[in-house]
Amino acid sequence: MITKKKALFLDRDGIINEDNGYPHKPEQIVFKSAIFDLCKEAIKKGYIIVIVTNQAGVAKGIFTEEDVILLHKWMKERFKEKGIEISGFYYCPFHKEAVIEKYKKDSNLRKPKPGMFLQAAKDLNIDLSKSIMIGDKDSDRIELPQLKCYIIKSKYCESNYDFDSLEKVKEIL
Repeated sequence: MITKKKALFLDRDGIINEDNGYPHKPEQIVFKSAIFDLCKEAIKKGYIIVIVTNQAGVAKGIFTEEDVILLHKWMKERFKEKGIEISGFYYCPFHKEAVIEKYKKDSNLRKPKPGMFLQAAKDLNIDLSKSIMIGDKDSDRIELPQLKCYIIKSKYCESNYDFDSLEKVKEIL
């Protein structure tokens, strides 16, 4: 029997990089100062790293899915340069208020719904009950009772948060 892995799921904008309003090009990415250390510590403790991100900018016509895919490829390379393997990137391009019709829907992929996490668990053989999700918005509290979700203090979450900084997350790994 193959042992299931534990994952550190990370939101992208606001956790991996500064949330500066729909970043979608490498030159717009400013990595959070503690993200590489957090990922290295998680890997040391047996976690795989998985990025899960709502990308409403696609549905709103601000950028394309191709832009998201290219940016994630670029980000994966930046992490690799630091000795960190990203096991997967999952994104949701859908939004109920989309301006692009094909993306206008209430999708099970859109956080806080569990679609991206269930897909990652299937694709990457992840045990969700041993995994952790880190985000910066209430929508990062995923609708999966077995998944531990923690929120970092941010402009979106100034009171209902679990940690005031990414550095503190290492304590729960």
